Amino acid sequence: MAGERQADCLFCKIVAGEVPATVVRETETTLAFRDINPQAPTHVLVIPKVHYPDAATLAAAEPGIAADILRESAEVAAEDKTAGSGYRIIFNTGSGAGQTVFHAHAHVLGGRGFNWPPG
Repeated sequence: MAGERQADCLFCKIVAGEVPATVVRETETTLAFRDINPQAPTHVLVIPKVHYPDAATLAAAEPGIAADILRESAEVAAEDKTAGSGYRIIFNTGSGAGQTVFHAHAHVLGGRGFNWPPG
């Protein structure tokens, strides 16, 4: 059922403490941890503690938690001192867009310059 923990989901296992992660922030509804394959000096994933396959599904079902992810993304950027120089919040949706873990999550990237359009 949507919103419930999925036994085969890597991020659900991280939330449950079954898989280790370098946690940088945690709230009642979100968990933020460093990406194991960083694409920038700051590369943190912010995930909801509930399971939804992508950001759009999460936003439709639980808009308050989707907003929590955005708020926590800003906190991550501030704590990593990237907020002043700029940062990106990226939600990949679908395998064609690069989503590899089908649990909604935001990538917070900062600490380097970014080009537009993104590659």
